[in-house]
Amino acid sequence: MIIADMNNLTCSYGGRTIFSSLSWTLHDGEKIGLVGPNGVGKSSLLRMLAGSEEASTGTLTLRRGVRVAYLPQEYAGEPERAVWDELLAARPDIAQLEHQIAAAEERMGHPTVAADMAALTQVLTEHERLLTRYDELGGPRLHSRAETLLRDLRMPENQWQQPMRLLSGGQRKLVGLARCLLAEPTILLLDEPDNHLDMERKALLEGLIRDFDGAVVLISHDRYLLDETVTTILELEPANGVGARLLRWEGNYSAYATQKELALLKQRQDYVTQQKEIARLEEAMARFRVWLNISLDKRHKTRIENKQRQLDRMEKVERPVLERRKMALAFRPQARGGAKAIELRGLDKSFGDKIVLLDARATIMNGERIGIVGPNGAGKSVLLRLLAGLIEADSAANHAGDSLWVGPSIQRGYYAQEHETLDTSQTPVEALRQVRAMYEGEAVAKLSRFLIPYAAATQPIARLSGGEKSRVQFARLMLSGANCLLLDEPTNNLDIPSAEVLEGALDEFPGTVIVVSHDRYFLDRVVDRIFEVQDGELRVYEGGYSYYVEQKGT
Repeated sequence: MIIADMNNLTCSYGGRTIFSSLSWTLHDGEKIGLVGPNGVGKSSLLRMLAGSEEASTGTLTLRRGVRVAYLPQEYAGEPERAVWDELLAARPDIAQLEHQIAAAEERMGHPTVAADMAALTQVLTEHERLLTRYDELGGPRLHSRAETLLRDLRMPENQWQQPMRLLSGGQRKLVGLARCLLAEPTILLLDEPDNHLDMERKALLEGLIRDFDGAVVLISHDRYLLDETVTTILELEPANGVGARLLRWEGNYSAYATQKELALLKQRQDYVTQQKEIARLEEAMARFRVWLNISLDKRHKTRIENKQRQLDRMEKVERPVLERRKMALAFRPQARGGAKAIELRGLDKSFGDKIVLLDARATIMNGERIGIVGPNGAGKSVLLRLLAGLIEADSAANHAGDSLWVGPSIQRGYYAQEHETLDTSQTPVEALRQVRAMYEGEAVAKLSRFLIPYAAATQPIARLSGGEKSRVQFARLMLSGANCLLLDEPTNNLDIPSAEVLEGALDEFPGTVIVVSHDRYFLDRVVDRIFEVQDGELRVYEGGYSYYVEQKGT
């Protein structure tokens, strides 16, 4: 059964066409993975389906009664609202009924109503109607369902009354996911839901998607998540002159990758064959023109016209793009730095009664590759911000600032998981010129090497996709010349080719790398020592991620 129909949708921002004339029908129960390179319009298409963004042209029709729940890339909620209240806000219809039921019960107890049988009967009838509707909408089960979701997602009960602003990025994502599920939607739209989630919760996410009864449209760059959850791949593919086009592939991501490769090889074969046929026809036409000029025989003109008709009727095969451009990322430090980069000397950090780090001790040598791991909310990003000098340790006052020592020649460069280092009101050009003085044309050229076209480079960063924001942040980091990179979830929002480019750039970087990540494959490729943050303690493992997993399992 078709539950959503999109017809000739076009998305444009400030004269920049993201995609054009996209048509697509969504059926009940489908599990779809939406893939494509960064900036091609995946998130925009999802927001249109969610109703939070209007298409420039085209129509979107939902079947009557269809409910849509949407989890954006970065979910913050209401910063001052408690987790529990944020979750229940998913059902404003039930909240309104609860308010109406309470008002009806208050009226029943009013002396003037109690003394008037007709008025009391009217209120009782209204109260019964509200209770019936409340039961139909699942009101009596709402609170128990909310509790079950939070427990299933391993959200500690002592955090249910905390304001959203105190949660980590992964914990906020969990609340957003629980809120979507509590809404009992027909269509579940998930934009990179695995970002910020630790390994345990990624496994929980896989199970929730598989068990969901309705339709799911999932954007993710995690090949393994897509393999485990979806049965159809929709690919938004860049197309010359029209922004992007939509291609449908049956099967999970691995099946799509195989089919795509075979299709490209066939397209290349068809393209070569057709180009030979075009060259043969054009050569014959040129020969007939020469003969026509010499003999003036009209039969040659007829032959020329016949060959031209053959060319005109031919359905042209596009030249296949076997490998698309990748961002040109290379970190070149301005200074080499001393032998020792950073030292933690009994570092403490807490927020209120919550102890994040207690007497943390470790030494990081110049050139080391450190991976920071731990469950959501344990304090990984807090540790990274401490190392970056963005927040101050509690122990600084007690130890005269000696609890964190940074080498005098160490220049730190920080990458924020939610792009906090970017002023989203600036354009990418302005963001680069803020780091290093340069002409506008030079900034545009540098951004082009990071796959940011001119139309995007001159728009506010707020309008860019998550992947484009990430690439702008990397461009700024590259220009900074830092010899110590502190990266918080750097592969979030990056497509697979861009993540591979980042891995290669870090391989060649001679300085120090300290990275928070839940990407197992990225950690295995990049880091050679693990810092685990859990229960206020910093534990050091003298080996890479696979060694750490092995040690944890023993």
